[in-house]
Formats: sequence, structure tokens, C-alpha cells
Amino acid sequence: MSGPDSEAGAGWKELRADEGSAGKRLDQWLATALAPEFSRSRIQALIREGAVTLDGRVVSEPKRKVSMDETYRIILPEPETPEPQGEDIPLEILYEDDALIVINKPAGLVVHPGPGNWTGTLVNALIHHCGESLSGIGGVRRPGIVHRLDRDTSGVMVVAKSDHAHRLLAAAFADHGRDGDLERAYVALVWGAPHRASGTIDVPLGRSSSDRTLRSVVPAGRSDARHAVTHFTVLERYGPGNPGEQIASLVECRLETGRTHQIRVHMAHIGHPLLGDPDYGRAFRTKVNRLPPELAQKVATFPRQALHARLLAFRHPETGRLMHFEAPIPDDMRELLDGFASL
Repeated sequence: MSGPDSEAGAGWKELRADEGSAGKRLDQWLATALAPEFSRSRIQALIREGAVTLDGRVVSEPKRKVSMDETYRIILPEPETPEPQGEDIPLEILYEDDALIVINKPAGLVVHPGPGNWTGTLVNALIHHCGESLSGIGGVRRPGIVHRLDRDTSGVMVVAKSDHAHRLLAAAFADHGRDGDLERAYVALVWGAPHRASGTIDVPLGRSSSDRTLRSVVPAGRSDARHAVTHFTVLERYGPGNPGEQIASLVECRLETGRTHQIRVHMAHIGHPLLGDPDYGRAFRTKVNRLPPELAQKVATFPRQALHARLLAFRHPETGRLMHFEAPIPDDMRELLDGFASL
């Protein structure tokens, strides 16, 4: 905690470390002192942005150990709203009852609020659409969310509207459907074409050593390694050549596990990253030069990874009925596929 002589001014605050604070991480100490207005992740971001100084010098390392009697000044932005508010954001609803709602999420829609995206998310839309039926489910910032899609991945999602539905659906997704009827199928437009018509990618994933927001294939013995299995089937091959030599292909991916960025990392691992993937497909950007000018322009300006959650099936948590939902490939991906089909 801060010492008794902490003080604040307009837009800033000074905190002096007492004996009990010595040895603590700077981000931990500040987050405790400034709770609940500022989360630890928000404090870390402010430190990295140069908002924290010690004796007039910027401190940019969140892990720095605090020493007794050190006085830190932190520039405080307006605190962000801790609870999301309802917003009138259009939803494409595939099904809805008192227990759950199934939507076709568009690319570009963030699922739940977080740093940099406190508004305009699916959660904001759900709060507006469902009202109080979402309260208390899954935490204030993630009401009813039992699984998620990346911001730039489109397709089918289910959201719980009751506590009972939330518990059972969350358990089904946590179990990855091994003991139930959960089924998830995605379609991805990837660079190149696997030699085999189908296959399984079974390699563990963990945090990337270069960017903690990304994932990478890691040794099974690493502390953060998570079992990850993707089954793929080649649906279409584009361009001349023998199997494995084409310029691109449309692949269906079925998840046996559900790790962050799993399909994107796994497909890149076998040499076939998704078109438009800004994180895992950078090394393949020059392949656009092999395309006809019109298609090359479309690929170069495609604003997201070409990934769509086509199918979701699960057992209804209230009725026990097997539910099956599909969403057609969206127009932006369809336009790319039509271009590749003409090669």
C-alpha cells in the first residue's frame, strides 16, 4: 500500500512506498493502491506508456521492485467504465430461447470488453438485446460468454442466458465435446495446399516468446504447453499443379481442443497459414505477387484472417435436444474464393 503521505493533483497522483511495500512489483503495488478504478493490466499499460515516474525519470518496467521511501508519480487518465453498458448493435440471430441465443458473429466484432475495446463489443450488444437476463452470468465483463471467436473471425457462436445453461455449456466447451455432442467446424482459406486430402495436427501450444498476446508451437514439457489437436480436410485446391503445389486451398478444420488462435497457429505450423493473417502469415505476403493483378489487389487489401466458424452443434442444456447451426461463408471471403476459383 502507499504511505500516509500520498497526494494527488489534477490528473496525477504521488504514492510513497512504506516498509510493507518494499520488494513488491511496481505494477502490483500500484494496482493495489489504485483499485478498483484501475486494473493491474491497465496499470501495466500505463507504465509502458511512460505515465509513471520516479524522481522525474520515467519508469517503464512493470516488474521493477519497489524500495522503501521511493515516491512515484503516476499520470491518471479518466478511469474506464468497469461494467459494460448495453448498446444498440445489430445482431444476426440464428436462434433464441430463454436459455440461450445463437448468433452469426460478423468479422470485426470483438466478443467482450477489454483494454482498447470497452465499447462496441458483442457483450454490449447482448446486454442491450437481452436486458437483465444476462446479469450475473460469467462475470460482469463477459455475461453468458462460454466460448469466443477472435475479433476478425466470423461465424456461429452460442451465448448462455441462464445460469444453468451457462454452467452446462461452459462444461461442454471446457471438455471440448469429448463426453458430449459438441461439434465445431471452420473453413479457412490458406496459402498452398496440403499434400494429403486430410490429416491431424497434434502439437502443443503456448505463449509466444516474442509477443505474449500471440501463441506458438512449444515443447510438450514447457510449463505453459497446452494440448491442442486440429483435424483438417482439403475442400478445394486453387491453381495449376499437382496436389501440394497449388497456390491456395480451402480447408475445413474441426477442433478437438479449443486453444487461443489454434487453427491459425496449427495451419501456419504445417506451412499453410491463413490468407490475411497479420500475425502468423507474414512470411507468405510475397505470394500475392504470383496472382493475377485483380485477385492480387483483393488479397492484399483483405482486412482479416480468412477464417469462418461454419458449424456449431451442441446438446441444448435445458431440453437435451441436439442443436445444429450453420452460417454461410460471408461475402468478403466468398469474393476471395470466387477469385481463386477462376485460376
